[in-house]
Amino acid sequence: MEDLPLSVDLHLALVWPEIPWNTGNAARSALAFGAQVHLVEPLGFSLDAREVKRAGLDYWEHVRPRVHPDLDAFLAALPGLGEAWFLTVDAETSLYDAPLAPPAVFVLGCESEGLPESLRRERRDRCLRIPQARALVRSLNQSTAAALALGEFRRRFPLR
Repeated sequence: MEDLPLSVDLHLALVWPEIPWNTGNAARSALAFGAQVHLVEPLGFSLDAREVKRAGLDYWEHVRPRVHPDLDAFLAALPGLGEAWFLTVDAETSLYDAPLAPPAVFVLGCESEGLPESLRRERRDRCLRIPQARALVRSLNQSTAAALALGEFRRRFPLR
């Protein structure tokens, strides 16, 4: 498989991911949509883990994630990446109503707790939710949410 160029207009960041197959699936979606993957440590697994490679299938070697040592380091890098959008179930603004524009960064929290409350509070105006039947489902799987956000961005701003 040849290397496909990653876009500089789209980024996906996973903060403290815990489940290797979710990270692999989200990374595969990012690769399909031409997005750069960012992983914020601590990670709940090794990047060499068999599960991550299996979830990413034969694409993992092409993902080339940027690993940030902690949340502060990632947040410091954000201004150079693009407009940050934080996905969380308690946001007021829908992903589908957001004024997305390139370059953009979608940030998702860990599977068990989501994004830190302090971050959601500080950046309330940058938080987005994916509409869902909340009475039936607590939240979407992290990799599913990532694919929906990346897909919505590419619907509006196709790869060239």
